Amino acid sequence: MDSIKITGAREHNLKDVSLRIPRRKLVVITGISGSGKSSLAFDTLFAEGQRRYMESLSAYARQFVEQIGKPDVDSIEGLSPSISVDQKTFQRNPRSTVGTITEIYDFLRLLYARLGKPYCSNCGIEISAQSLERMTERVAGLGAGEKVSIFSPIVQGRKGEYRKELEELQREGFLKVRIDGELRDLDEEIKLNKQKKHTIELLVDVIVIRPGEVHGRINESLKLALKRSGGVAKAETASGSVLSLSDKFACPECGMSYPEISPRLFSFNSPYGSCPTCQGLGETWFCDPELLIDEELSIDDGAIIPWRNSNYFRQLTESVAEYYGIDTSVPFKKLSAKLKKTIVHGSGDEEITLSKERRGRALKYKDTYAGVAGIITEWYKETDSPPVREKLAQFMRTTECPECGGARLKKEALSILFGEKSIYDVVTMSSEACLDFFRSLSMTAREREIGDRITKEIISRLTFLTDVGLGYLTLDRSAPTLSGGEAQRIRLATQVGSKLTGITYVLDEPTIGLHRRDNGRLIETLKSLRDGGNTIIVVEHDEETIRSADFIVDIGPGAGEKGGWIVAEGNVNELISHSESLTGSYLSGRITIPVPQARRKPRGHITIEGASEHNLKYIEASFPLGVFTCVTGVSGSGKSTLVIDTLYNALGRKLYRSKDKVGKYERLSGVGEIDKVINVEQSPIGRTPRSNPATYTGIFAPIRDLYSMLPQANIRGYKPGRFSFNVREGRCSVCLGHGVVKIEMHFLPDVYVTCERCGGSRYNPETLEVKYNDKSIAEVLDMTVNEAAEFFANVPHIKSRLDVLVAVGLEYIRLGQPATTLSGGEAQRIKLSKELARRSTGRTLYILDEPTIGLHFDDVRKLLEVLDRLTDMGNSVIVIEHNLDVIKCADHVMDMGPEGGDDGGRIVARGTPEEVSAAEGSYTGLYLREVLGRRKPRRRGIN
Repeated sequence: MDSIKITGAREHNLKDVSLRIPRRKLVVITGISGSGKSSLAFDTLFAEGQRRYMESLSAYARQFVEQIGKPDVDSIEGLSPSISVDQKTFQRNPRSTVGTITEIYDFLRLLYARLGKPYCSNCGIEISAQSLERMTERVAGLGAGEKVSIFSPIVQGRKGEYRKELEELQREGFLKVRIDGELRDLDEEIKLNKQKKHTIELLVDVIVIRPGEVHGRINESLKLALKRSGGVAKAETASGSVLSLSDKFACPECGMSYPEISPRLFSFNSPYGSCPTCQGLGETWFCDPELLIDEELSIDDGAIIPWRNSNYFRQLTESVAEYYGIDTSVPFKKLSAKLKKTIVHGSGDEEITLSKERRGRALKYKDTYAGVAGIITEWYKETDSPPVREKLAQFMRTTECPECGGARLKKEALSILFGEKSIYDVVTMSSEACLDFFRSLSMTAREREIGDRITKEIISRLTFLTDVGLGYLTLDRSAPTLSGGEAQRIRLATQVGSKLTGITYVLDEPTIGLHRRDNGRLIETLKSLRDGGNTIIVVEHDEETIRSADFIVDIGPGAGEKGGWIVAEGNVNELISHSESLTGSYLSGRITIPVPQARRKPRGHITIEGASEHNLKYIEASFPLGVFTCVTGVSGSGKSTLVIDTLYNALGRKLYRSKDKVGKYERLSGVGEIDKVINVEQSPIGRTPRSNPATYTGIFAPIRDLYSMLPQANIRGYKPGRFSFNVREGRCSVCLGHGVVKIEMHFLPDVYVTCERCGGSRYNPETLEVKYNDKSIAEVLDMTVNEAAEFFANVPHIKSRLDVLVAVGLEYIRLGQPATTLSGGEAQRIKLSKELARRSTGRTLYILDEPTIGLHFDDVRKLLEVLDRLTDMGNSVIVIEHNLDVIKCADHVMDMGPEGGDDGGRIVARGTPEEVSAAEGSYTGLYLREVLGRRKPRRRGIN
């Protein structure tokens, strides 16, 4: 079958859609935000492909995997196994890195285990095999009279019961073994859990060292220990010091021996390779005094933030203050440095007189004082309570591990070199530099024979990473620090490397976070997947990707209830010629986003000097105020580091005494020109379905107030809280305000059925009896923003807030729509509407990071109108953006680069879009020339 035939798709807002999508083609599904693109691509096509795979499993197997319900569709024919490469289903474990996700690190571990040369971490000289005589001398040199136990590690960190092995040792006459650190007699019954990893060390001999008498016995014991374990032995003294011995690798100078050099030695997720201090995370937690103390307040007024609600710790602090003569009524900043240190870090080993109240009596006692930081740190380490740990985490910060320096590995692993580089040196290179390293690597004939296949796999995967525009990422980059677009492209690179065929890949805006320069390489990667016999379905708004598609589906014509129809389908020429297609109109140029007739003049500047966080090269960046500024540049050039990590966090520290970590810089000027700084980010507006646009924007509060003032509510004594589905009095008692009831179905997907008592309204019958213009509170929450704006046309303070939501292009969302169902772009625009609804001072700085994510051309136009409105009120707007329609409309552009990673971090060009378009060496300027033309707009003042 040459096509995927969809009949009667009705998921979410889809209007009984029937469609044929060609197989083994690059297909783009586009349309305005909320039109139903994801409903068709993910909730229908991908969900059905996954469901069919799950149904092929046995009933027994299905109970162990998360089940997917059947989408609301009559039939789908010709659908092959499907893989979703989206931005949400991505592991954010700090132990995951770019290297582990792409499996490049697995090949690196194998390469270093087989071809790495060990060097002494103490002396720096190459380590060679250790002779039995040399080992005997080292054990004998432990000192006369020392009692030494010789162990043979026969099992190290492996699962199993090892019953036969233990019985064999007993038959051979051995008496004791040490299992997982505990010494056991072999004649007792030993049962091991086969599901757990065990370490078994055979006790070969116990020797008391006497000069000149026992060398022969030590030699024989070591020979036996080495034979039993395959070349490894341990000599342990009664005091607990351990000598690791190996007949394979040992330093001839200091005698340091290596453990077995295997791939797990280079794994930071294994106790055999991870740094013992940070357990392989590369960073450690510490209690930061800045987060503990408000220096403007006195101790009496709550200067010690964690103790504000604790009588016990307040009493403890008062007794410490009494002992040292500290005045608790003066601001903390006026105390001497020594007294501050005592309060925060404690008394050390000095015992001081403390007091505590018991049954109304003050009891005196002597003890050391750990300090606020010491108490919090100990508490954080010992507690098993997640809520307590979360509360204490606000006073903790991470810092680079002092032992491994952020490398995550033991010093032994870091001392093994290949190509004169350690494994950490390789993973801290950018993917592009790493690729160059392996391509130019010279190996001996023996090394080529062993490592040729390994290096080919590494080069192949690194090539895929650079092809999808991620050449600037280092392999040790932690998964939680990746953007949604970066995470998706990493998964895409992994899929390309898998070389599967006959698969339906469903992607969600893979061009997110990608500069126009790198789009071409990404599109070629998608085409290579297609040419491998796969069907590629991409939800996308990017013009270049749409034009490169073999088949396009345009969904609309509107959003929400006004969407869900197939407006146009076919190739790009057919889309352009379709008069009813909004996408086609923008592609053809029938509708355009115009370049402003004039550019605003700045009323001042905020300047940050010496910015050097991450890859920033001690730059000076001056941001004009009262205008709309775009910060541009290729991916990884340092845009977010400069604007978010450095500028925003530094302003937060100055204006609000924020405790967020600030990127390194030397000087910040012009702060007095603004009174507020707001980062309008794309994080969710709520983490549970109980959060919704009405509650977040504050519209729900005046609506509930209105309902509480109605005659029916007054007669019954209902207050505004009665009309909240989060409050017991007003919500349904069966579903507890959820509107649905979950029914567990064992090996089938859990079924959510509408609550029979409230019919999905979330409220109890008494609350629903109160109506305004014949509509209950539940019916109001079910309205779209457009419907609600008409409904509350005569209630100005509600209507004005709804109008703002319409202005940001969210007229289609429902007031009670769960926050968890909103996209990142929708969440960001809801936050924007909340800011627009506030009374403006005209001195606010707004920062937005890629606000066009998930936006159609027409939605971008609406967003620009909102940003213009904010700027025309006298505020300043800084946007990090790749979208050329946004960049061309800015008053000022700051282009960073010239490349990503180490080759970025500089300001390549700055000025109006016209000035940047003429700048040499600016990739953004190169593409701006295409959209600007020759016209040079004049500057304009602030309205």
